[in-house]
Amino acid sequence: MSLHPVESLLESGDILFTSIPNFLYRRVAQLTGSPTSHVGIAFYDTEAGWLVAESAVPTVRYSPIANFISRSDKGWLVVRRMPGGLSLDQVTALRKECDIRMGKLYHLGFHYLSSRQFCSKFVYDTYLTTFGIKIGVLESFRTLLNSQPDTPLLFWRLWFLGRIPWGRLTVTPASQMRSDKLTTVWESPHSSNL
Repeated sequence: MSLHPVESLLESGDILFTSIPNFLYRRVAQLTGSPTSHVGIAFYDTEAGWLVAESAVPTVRYSPIANFISRSDKGWLVVRRMPGGLSLDQVTALRKECDIRMGKLYHLGFHYLSSRQFCSKFVYDTYLTTFGIKIGVLESFRTLLNSQPDTPLLFWRLWFLGRIPWGRLTVTPASQMRSDKLTTVWESPHSSNL
């Protein structure tokens, strides 16, 4: 099995952004004005190679990196990291926080205050708990929808069974990809083709 070119550049703790080409996640990307709709954290495992810790339907899990990237539209990928990277102790602490969340159910309503997880909440919480650093921004659906006034509301009304939870707090992969706490180490050459 051939390696993805990004694997030679990765460090454990890197945050990987992809674009999932299904109806819900395309709407997430549209809502945030960004191609990204999914995010996970890379770790090197001596037995399994590169894995990505992610909150995906139905639960939080570790996925082989090839599987994680293959689900992205045209293989689109952005990798970002904390400036200077993480020490071995920091990687161990971050992986422990990821391990604690393994198996938690996915929240299809993207409700940050729920006990369930979704991809960007998983990344936000593990970094916040481990390092006290907020990767991304907590914002309401009202703020998100107001920031993209051309977003058709019909989909979101239907998704939330007739009533958009305007005040519900969430965190998006787009706000994390734009975070000034991270630096970009890889950007897919396919980004303009999405």
